[in-house]
Amino acid sequence: MDYIVRMIAKGAPIVAMAIQGHDLVNRAQEIHHTFPVATAALGRTLLIASMMGEQLKEKDGSVTIRVQGGGPLGTILAVSDSEGNVRGYVQNGQVDLPLKGPAKLDVGRAVGTDGSLTVIKDLRMKEPYVGTVPLVSGEIAEDITSYFAESEQIPTACALGVLVDKDLSVAAAGGYLIQLLPGATDEMIDKIEAGIAKVGPVTEHLRQGVTPEELLQMVLSEFDLELLKTVPVEYRCYCSRDRMRRALISLGKEELEALIHEQGRAEMTCQFCDAVHVFEKDELEALAASL
Repeated sequence: MDYIVRMIAKGAPIVAMAIQGHDLVNRAQEIHHTFPVATAALGRTLLIASMMGEQLKEKDGSVTIRVQGGGPLGTILAVSDSEGNVRGYVQNGQVDLPLKGPAKLDVGRAVGTDGSLTVIKDLRMKEPYVGTVPLVSGEIAEDITSYFAESEQIPTACALGVLVDKDLSVAAAGGYLIQLLPGATDEMIDKIEAGIAKVGPVTEHLRQGVTPEELLQMVLSEFDLELLKTVPVEYRCYCSRDRMRRALISLGKEELEALIHEQGRAEMTCQFCDAVHVFEKDELEALAASL
């Protein structure tokens, strides 16, 4: 089961989250039939979207992360609800690139750095919050760190890892998000940085079955951590026939009638889960007539 843990450091202004996301990233791979580098890039984006979504206080809020780096993968999009359940897609999921090093996927090159990372937070207000930063590396975690520093002024450490097996399935996926609140001292920062350096990339720890709780304990070993909550998360799409129907209605009467004349029916595929909804001629005519 995939889940997020949220922890705080006792006596220090530090909040931390970590995620076990094997099943949700594997589900995304199964839906979109992605090759390894695309699985890693999409998976990392889904993982951080899930953690940022779970941070929201608004019950019906959502977080959308859009990565457009100019690389061969094209656009990567991940959307999380306020409980950390996510869905997403990558524009060109069958991209294949040479490894960056021994068993190291070249995510940065696949994503590209000639572009931006955009975070859209729908807080159920009149206008959503939108923050955009230039991509730093295309590796996703570093770009998220940059986003928090520039757009939200929150010192942040982020690590994300997706391990892809030889059969293209996901062997492990997870990561952490550590943030400093006002009042953090240089000594605290030094301890966190030392812990991050000691633990290193998370992928190997995930391979060995390290849990989210253990991962945070390893990185923040100099602090006394308190577990606040554990939240189950999953890959969850909210598409439905009714939503597709509303999308057809939004085309307007003229476009609907043109669609009926040219194709006689409509096949609509959800970009998040690849579900196909077919609307036959009589149903389209009824929709057009209702307008």
